[in-house]
Amino acid sequence: MPLPKPRADLKPNTAAFETLPLVKPTGFREYDARWLYPDEINLLGIEALGLGLGTLIHELGVPSKIVVGHDYRSYSQSIKQSLTVGLMAAGMEVHDIGLALSPTAYFAQFELDIPCVAMVTASHNENGWTGVKMGAHRPLTFGPDEIGRLKEIVLEGAFKARAGGALVTVPDMRERYIADLAGKAKLTRPLKVVAACGNGTAGLFAPPVLEGIGAEVIPLDCELDHTFPRYNPNTEDMEMLRAMAKAVAEHKADIGLAFDGDGDRCGVVDNEGNEIFADIVGVMLARDLSAQHEAAQFVVDVKSTGAFLTDPVLRENGAKVDYWKTGHSYIKRRANELGAIAGIEKSGHYFFNPPLGRGYDDGLVAAIAILQMLDRNPDKSIAELRRALPPTWNSPTMAPYCPDEVKYQVVEKAVAHFEGLAQKGETLLGQKIKDVVTVNGVRVTLADGTWGLIRASSNKPSLVVVVESPVSDAQMRAMFKLIDEHLSAYPDVGAYDQKL
Repeated sequence: MPLPKPRADLKPNTAAFETLPLVKPTGFREYDARWLYPDEINLLGIEALGLGLGTLIHELGVPSKIVVGHDYRSYSQSIKQSLTVGLMAAGMEVHDIGLALSPTAYFAQFELDIPCVAMVTASHNENGWTGVKMGAHRPLTFGPDEIGRLKEIVLEGAFKARAGGALVTVPDMRERYIADLAGKAKLTRPLKVVAACGNGTAGLFAPPVLEGIGAEVIPLDCELDHTFPRYNPNTEDMEMLRAMAKAVAEHKADIGLAFDGDGDRCGVVDNEGNEIFADIVGVMLARDLSAQHEAAQFVVDVKSTGAFLTDPVLRENGAKVDYWKTGHSYIKRRANELGAIAGIEKSGHYFFNPPLGRGYDDGLVAAIAILQMLDRNPDKSIAELRRALPPTWNSPTMAPYCPDEVKYQVVEKAVAHFEGLAQKGETLLGQKIKDVVTVNGVRVTLADGTWGLIRASSNKPSLVVVVESPVSDAQMRAMFKLIDEHLSAYPDVGAYDQKL
């Protein structure tokens, strides 16, 4: 008999919590699923998610085989086991690759010739969060349509149990994944690299991969520790980047590379200890790749620098750039549709299609591409390659708190506000409004190229704010002040995780 219909009002340390599935509806995000565990989902709720996912996969007409893996958190293995029980109840043949990075699970889909994936991870979220990244058509992961249908199946209890479920243990996927990456390319010179993993899962993978291609690796916080004692493994976290910058200076390293909790993102600190946001690294990579591949197509997210459109080298190389919705599933799908050589997100997700990758986001594939770029420029440091770009002043990704239940309504109001100003011919910071892009939240650009973005976070109860100016740091900060003052008018918008 299938599980009963999940509820959203169960409390821990009650009989109901131990006998009924708890699933808070807001855990179904735009392109994956994330909950605070156990307050928003319990193990029976995870089992219901697995049963619902198996039901959806059968609906989609995809072969009933799936790869599962889990990240290094104290509760992730238990979450995966409950998910596996639900998947098997739905008649799925589950191939368990054990402790893994998200890209290891995506790699396993190709390595094992299996169409579906369910990776248990909360990525860079703080401890207490859990989640699942899912897909049924490699290398793509679910988008809003599939997540919406999955939510419907799970919350309505519309499960379909089937016979035939099975469990296959795959004990060596880590070794196979490392061998695949280490065999892709060899550096011609021994670049010294600080590899920062924040005590997350990547600590088991990054050093051997980078050493395998010929780098001299200085490991930083690569010992696995699910309490994350130093800082959260988040490649946009300034504490993580500053720790890496200190290590780069101490060891006189050529570069620092950071990897997030599930290893699908890569952050960069240059040889002078300066963090380089991923969209700026993306411009550098786009220069490098467009010089090798004629009319190279790139897809970048709306949080990314405007330099992709204005950079003279990219123009000279005939590169084409498409700005698209933020989110690993959106950029991955768009890059696949357009046949782009690479997709790039400011958050540090990089998506390389053949010949560089298989289309999914992998922080280590990105690290290899960055090191190959350095290897091809033996007379220039990463800092010098950065300074060769036209100057721009941009912010980190900032996240003011906003409840999941209202964040999209707040963004709708912000969109209406800035669109209204543009339609009326109003000015901002004494300038005309050049452009308002609403493909994902609202990105308002002024005549001098300064822009600001407000969107809803896809995986946390918060908004997302990014600002940039090609003119000056002062103009960038003025744009942030303008946006911050606008958001302060909304009572549901709270404190930022970090500010300028």
